[in-house]
Amino acid sequence: MQTVAERILGYAQALPEGTLIGAKEVLHLGSRAAIDQALKRLYERDELMRLAQGFYVLPVKTRFGIRAPAAEKVVRALASSRAETIVPHGAAAANALGLTTQVPTKLIYLTSGPNREFRLGAQTVEIRHAPQWMLLPTNPAAGQAIRALDWLGKREAGEALQALKHKLPESTLQDIVALRGALPSWMSKSISRSLLSHG
Repeated sequence: MQTVAERILGYAQALPEGTLIGAKEVLHLGSRAAIDQALKRLYERDELMRLAQGFYVLPVKTRFGIRAPAAEKVVRALASSRAETIVPHGAAAANALGLTTQVPTKLIYLTSGPNREFRLGAQTVEIRHAPQWMLLPTNPAAGQAIRALDWLGKREAGEALQALKHKLPESTLQDIVALRGALPSWMSKSISRSLLSHG
């Protein structure tokens, strides 16, 4: 007969990479006390990685050894399990859009939920609470551009918008213009000046 720990491990192995495993997710596999004990034991045996108190992920076994699951997959799982919006930080957005060659050294995401930080192997992932206007997943490309502008700041915004004019499709530029009412005044001014002025 399988132990609770074996049942949890079997269940975890069938899940997509980065899925969060906590006691609530596996209550169908045993009593709460047995599950808490089993999760602790699996963590101590390096079968699970701990993200935060009571939350674990399954490490990924490859032919080169064991690695942590990809950060973006863990963040996506966290967002859906907590009903939060979580998006990459402006530095990552600016890098993805080719507005900076700086590669962020720390993985930072912005969230509608609380601040938190966790380790994934050697990497630290920081999740910071951000205002609603910075979390625009309804227009993913426009939201990414707005987070990049916020990170670059007032002085570099005009130049960045000129670059984006040539990189982004017209529909995305129109989405950025349409969002001006929700943005800080310096940013909405910059957007009007760069994307609406003729010449």
